[in-house]
Amino acid sequence: MSSNINPYILRYIEMVEDGTIRACEEQHLLVEYVRKCFETEDIYTDDEQLNNYLGLSKYFPYERIFEWQEFFLGLHLCTFRKSDGMPRWPDALALIARGAGKDGTIAVESMAVTSPYCGIQNYDVDICANNEEQAMRPFQDIWEVFERPDNTKKMKRFWRWNRVAAVSLKTNAQIKGRTNSPRGKDGLRSGVVIFNEIHQYENYDNINVFTTGLGKKPHPRRTYYTTNGDVRDGPLDDLIATSEGILRGGEPDNGLLPFICKLNNKDEVHDPQNWQMANPSLPYLPSLMEETRKEYEEWKRAPHRLPAFMTKRMNLPQSKSEIVVTKWENIEATKRELPEMSGWSCVVGIDYAKVTDFASVNFHFRNGDERFDLNHSWLCAQSGDLQRMKCPWKQWNEDDLITVVDDVEIHPDLLCQHIAEMGEKYNILGIALDNFRYALFSASLLKIGFDAKDYKNVHLVRPTDIIKATTVIDSCFANHFFNWGDNPVLRWATNNTKLIPSSSKVKALAGNDTGNYTYAKIEAHARKTDPFMAMVASMTIEDLLRSGSVMGTPEFEVFTF
Repeated sequence: MSSNINPYILRYIEMVEDGTIRACEEQHLLVEYVRKCFETEDIYTDDEQLNNYLGLSKYFPYERIFEWQEFFLGLHLCTFRKSDGMPRWPDALALIARGAGKDGTIAVESMAVTSPYCGIQNYDVDICANNEEQAMRPFQDIWEVFERPDNTKKMKRFWRWNRVAAVSLKTNAQIKGRTNSPRGKDGLRSGVVIFNEIHQYENYDNINVFTTGLGKKPHPRRTYYTTNGDVRDGPLDDLIATSEGILRGGEPDNGLLPFICKLNNKDEVHDPQNWQMANPSLPYLPSLMEETRKEYEEWKRAPHRLPAFMTKRMNLPQSKSEIVVTKWENIEATKRELPEMSGWSCVVGIDYAKVTDFASVNFHFRNGDERFDLNHSWLCAQSGDLQRMKCPWKQWNEDDLITVVDDVEIHPDLLCQHIAEMGEKYNILGIALDNFRYALFSASLLKIGFDAKDYKNVHLVRPTDIIKATTVIDSCFANHFFNWGDNPVLRWATNNTKLIPSSSKVKALAGNDTGNYTYAKIEAHARKTDPFMAMVASMTIEDLLRSGSVMGTPEFEVFTF
């Protein structure tokens, strides 16, 4: 395997690692991931091609090409698998703040891949956007390069152009801007499709039209350049969710390079040195820095009048309806070696949305402030969401972290049998599951000695119980009290979960605290939350553990079947 990283790529990696440039969590995770790929995969960067591509920037009126652009273009355009010569990252997301140089980067990319330095014949580039100005702005940069008096004579040896398109004389590859109207797009034979400001797309209708022509030329590529925006649950949110799954959840990247620049949280906005987290070009652009300062002062005085400042300049849309469960560093901190807990008392949580999909059981222990969780899940092999799940579930099955059930459903007996087996090693003091899920599980639970009515060792969880548990869970994350062992499934599920304000009715039942929150899925189908919610269920009855006593005697008998 090759660990030899191209100097341009390595320079940006080291700038992030040593703090030469302040970078967000996603950038730190990305450079760590790229290092790992070069160490463990048989890939290489075509150094000569990258030098030639970057050399084209000298024809543009830019003062310089920035390190992040060298890193991004080097990986996206010039890094290949040795086995078959295919691009390692043919798809790329560049989520960067306003003013970072998206249009200029698109122009350089477009010119590079249609040049003789690429050499692929008829490798058309379609620059796509919601409106004509966004689609044509990068092409306008290229047209101005061709029309500059000191460039025109040389460029005519390699290109012919007009106001709407440019064609390479060597490769017959065309660059053209295209707007959203799908009319006449079915015949596209693109080599590269570049989306400018994808945050404006509400659905995939036009994206699908633009991309269905890919694959007719070698090395098909998709590139997404954008700031954040106000459209939620659209293609951009899906791309961000996929990127987070790659960087944080260990999901396969499927050829996507997730380059995300943003503030980690809204409080960081008050230090101007942090602004480069969202815009890595900012340290080199004093005029843009001054304009950003002015906007910051205006936003600080009246945030409601300038909401685009946080959304566009900092890539951090402000939403009252959605908050992450906790920082990723707190989720990572759960990865610690578990102690020997045989004979300890525990409580159990069960969660599932549909037994035809995914289900989880969590065994929760406590010793003082420290919490310990053993979590296992079942995945139905016939689940309709299986193809959408962007996680290494096959590997998790091999590692015995989940059990794949080759049946039409996950029968409750499977979960209850697991609980009974664990009950031979641990003292199970009680089981908690959602009030509306109990009917399906009641018979299976009764077989192993658990019942809500007669034995009273099953607690039916209501929304108010979860509200009360959220504050304890938040404290455990903040203080790093959670210890989950090496369980990527539980970490993945936690990262798939968001906090949302509780309904007014539930708030009233819980005491009308306006700070009350509950949990919800970030994405309905591809990102499961059941393992985390099983942990939450178990914590609703944590008081049975007697404020941290690890030993205890169950008040009931556990039956096996």
